[in-house]
Amino acid sequence: MIFYAGGMPITVLLVDDEPLVRAGLRAVLEAQPDIEVVGEAADGAAVVPLVRSLRPDVVAMDVRMPLLDGIEATRAVLRAVDGPPKILVITTFENDEYVYDALRAGADGFLLKRARPAEIVHAVRLVAEGESLLFPAAVRSMAAEYGNARARAAMERAALTEREADVLRLMARGMSNAEIAAELIVGAETVKSHVSAVLAKLGARDRTQAVIAAYESGFVSPG
Repeated sequence: MIFYAGGMPITVLLVDDEPLVRAGLRAVLEAQPDIEVVGEAADGAAVVPLVRSLRPDVVAMDVRMPLLDGIEATRAVLRAVDGPPKILVITTFENDEYVYDALRAGADGFLLKRARPAEIVHAVRLVAEGESLLFPAAVRSMAAEYGNARARAAMERAALTEREADVLRLMARGMSNAEIAAELIVGAETVKSHVSAVLAKLGARDRTQAVIAAYESGFVSPG
């Protein structure tokens, strides 16, 4: 389980235009001792002021909403809020291009509305921790399809070392720092340093952005 400094739980803001979806997510999450739902919103337009006032650790946000969708809401949060929360996008279909666009905009993970309660809880904890990815096969394929010369050139300019390249490949497989450390037989702090170097060289905000760059450039493939 993940508890923050002082034994504080993971705080979550729910954003979905369907009241039943919000009620279901709240029931699942609040059954956990380490998770607290601190607020709800029915549209992306309300996200920025709520994030500023509630300071949640994670925003669980639908990608399709009537006034402001999850893509634009994600951009708005990252643009307007210092120290923004992690953003977990929620959708009905895993091959929804809206999900991919939201991840490119800066969202940190992905969750299907039909996910089982244990999967929902795991997703919130994983995104809050920030050391692993929720990046399904369908989204990886979309990233590869969006590949372009600019992405390839940016990857070449990054000039990753051999070990940094290994770390990025394992990140693209969704591995956490601890799992990467075990795979490469190195310390967790060493992996953390390599991850930071990869993000800096790629100009990526977080692991999700780095992995998108890896797929779009062809550095890694969906297979």
